[in-house]
Amino acid sequence: MRSFESIVALIKEHDIEMIDLKTIDLRGRLHHVTLPVKQFTANLLTTGVGFDGSSYGYSKVEHSDMIQIPDIESVVVDPFRDIPTLSFFTKIHLTDSARTRYHQDPRWVAEQAENYLRQTRVADSSHWGPEYEFYIFSNVEYDTRTSASYYRVSHDEEFHHNAYHACNPNDIYADFRDSAVRMMLKLGIDVKYHHHEVGERGQQEIENMFTTLLKTADQAILTKYILFNLAAENGLAVTFMPKPMFQQAGSGWHVHQYLTREGKNVFYGGGRYANMNQTGLYYIGGLLKHASALSAICNASTNSYKRLVPGFEAPTAITFGQANRSSAVRIPSYVSDPEKTRLEYRPPDATANPYLALSAMLMAGIDGIENQIDPTAEGFGPFDTNVFDKADQQIHFLPRNLDRALDDLEADYEFLLKGEVFSESLIRQWIEVKRGELREIATMPNPFEYKLYFDL
Repeated sequence: MRSFESIVALIKEHDIEMIDLKTIDLRGRLHHVTLPVKQFTANLLTTGVGFDGSSYGYSKVEHSDMIQIPDIESVVVDPFRDIPTLSFFTKIHLTDSARTRYHQDPRWVAEQAENYLRQTRVADSSHWGPEYEFYIFSNVEYDTRTSASYYRVSHDEEFHHNAYHACNPNDIYADFRDSAVRMMLKLGIDVKYHHHEVGERGQQEIENMFTTLLKTADQAILTKYILFNLAAENGLAVTFMPKPMFQQAGSGWHVHQYLTREGKNVFYGGGRYANMNQTGLYYIGGLLKHASALSAICNASTNSYKRLVPGFEAPTAITFGQANRSSAVRIPSYVSDPEKTRLEYRPPDATANPYLALSAMLMAGIDGIENQIDPTAEGFGPFDTNVFDKADQQIHFLPRNLDRALDDLEADYEFLLKGEVFSESLIRQWIEVKRGELREIATMPNPFEYKLYFDL
């Protein structure tokens, strides 16, 4: 646990001149405010800095004035500021006399999810290992106006074969990934490996090691911050859009996960299918039972559903299997350490707010354990071959668009309310914000519509 005094020591060690407070809005976009270092006092850790919460997409309470207080556990030296700067994620509080934590603060939701897990006594810790897929382009232009709408992507890579694990000199961004990973390691983000992904026009992957839920979500935001800034410094463009290019591989945010109690893996069942015991299967059952509702949070953009198209490698089937990439849940077969027995939830992408997405996954899994939702009895598998070959069995699939996913969330969110992890007002606000995006997109002509209909 860090103390005020330890932060003061960091300030002296790095000759810090500025303090940067970074706060996440509802959609997951990063905002910041910077203070001269003399403003960093013990009082700041209780009084915080005021801001307009309505500008961050949060629903108004009595009024939109809110407080952001630095979380000193999240401190890093910002690698992209010319003047030495300490950076903190924040906790959002109300302006009442008690400085109550704001229930729509995504970091608060993540904290509550971890607390609820401990309350259930199912486990005392959850562990998360995300895979970040993204594209690097040499240049990107886009604009939307009343009389114009377009995008143009330029890419220096153009493989004419599967680019998975492509090697230099063809893998032209290996040095970029090296630089990004070196920076991630310096900021405390433990990386497993990085490589070129299957996409032939510049798709990359960086996979992180396991850590706790809140820290994983913090690191997701910090990873994006590093990659976006590093790309800008190198005259490149990075995107986590699930489907930035037509007829190219989509980018996901696959999340490996498992639970432990007193350091022991709660899912491990030696000798059983994929070494997964009944508790682990119930957790999978919860994920799959609520998969359609989870889509509204884990696949939070209209672009998400251009990736989640049945018939491709995209994980659209509400099924599970060992080493099966066509299923929503895959149990990796290459895990040699019993204590790392885990599942991989494959549908999410990085347009999600990571705090809400990870918390929602955990709550679905807990619900499966508490209600003993057996995925085999529910018809979710296991399937160890391509589920699209199972014409004789009824396979259910994830929603085909964001509108349907939001409908499914409206019909199935009670599991998120347990332990006051999510509030009903947060879910309503999320749905309202996302339906607003749908209305905007639905009324804007698409360039492809001109190709199809202009001279009809």
